[in-house]
Amino acid sequence: MESVFRTATAALALACPALAEPNVGFDRFDVQAEHRASLIEAAIWSPVGRATYAAPVGGSLVFESVDAYIGAALPDRELPLIVVSHGSGSSIDGTAWLAAGLAERGALVLVMNHPGTTSGDSSPRRTVRLSERAADLSAALDHVLADPYFADRIDPDRIAALGFSLGGSTVLGVAGLRLDPEVYRAYCYMSGESAQDCLFLMRGGVDFENLPPEFSDEMSDARFTRIVAVDPGFTYAATPQSASEIDVPVQLVTLGDSVPWFAVDVRTNGSGLVDLLPQVEHIVIPDAHHYSFLPICKENAAQLLIEEGEDPICDDPDGWDRTTAHEASIMAIARFLGL
Repeated sequence: MESVFRTATAALALACPALAEPNVGFDRFDVQAEHRASLIEAAIWSPVGRATYAAPVGGSLVFESVDAYIGAALPDRELPLIVVSHGSGSSIDGTAWLAAGLAERGALVLVMNHPGTTSGDSSPRRTVRLSERAADLSAALDHVLADPYFADRIDPDRIAALGFSLGGSTVLGVAGLRLDPEVYRAYCYMSGESAQDCLFLMRGGVDFENLPPEFSDEMSDARFTRIVAVDPGFTYAATPQSASEIDVPVQLVTLGDSVPWFAVDVRTNGSGLVDLLPQVEHIVIPDAHHYSFLPICKENAAQLLIEEGEDPICDDPDGWDRTTAHEASIMAIARFLGL
């Protein structure tokens, strides 16, 4: 039987193009959650205890892939766990560069697709149902903690939540941040289409007079001991009292010192969230912008997006390098999380 498995693995390796030797492992699985009608697609990135076969993860017509050992054994020791919430319209694959970079530094990184706000099904009306996304994180954490193989290798005192954009809103929610729908309605009426978040919601016919309760629900999960929010959305609606009561360290990451998006500006002159949190570290990634947190684009991706009429997510300013922004982001996050 062992020779059969060895032959099958070799065949898989031969079917793939030659890959550089990866530094991380990757494995997909499904999570069952009471608040979802279908299974949540999830995966875990990890340091490698024992290698299997290498394959590319996360590639597309637009984005470059990341190489990983599929289903590799984990090291036999406790590791920090980072639970990642992707941005609007992204996915497990879109977070591959980030998750792999953190796994290389010794963390288990749990990623998932948020139904209704992932690639191909990102709906403005489902975007404001924020507590469902937060519940996805808690359900995925429940899943790995109930699996003895993973649970025995997770340090319960080092479980962090990390999110980008809408994912940043999500992880701030699990930290205890609450949103005021009346404040958000006023913000969108005042900002109009100049605010990227309001424009997206307006295009989907979101009724700002009747935002769903999931927008402002209590959604905290005390198991998360550190929070990283990269360009988080909805912070103009944060209630000052809930922000002041967050009792875990929070790192706010701003992408760019010259062209921050208005909708995700947490600085004093923006939403002011940085002034409300009692345990906060605010860092700025220079020569970056909101789209810099997306994967590395393929050579002809920018032109392809123009032809398809899509957003210019691959158009970085002259002289900027997305790889450099990725490295700076991973370094700052890894330091904050003690990796």
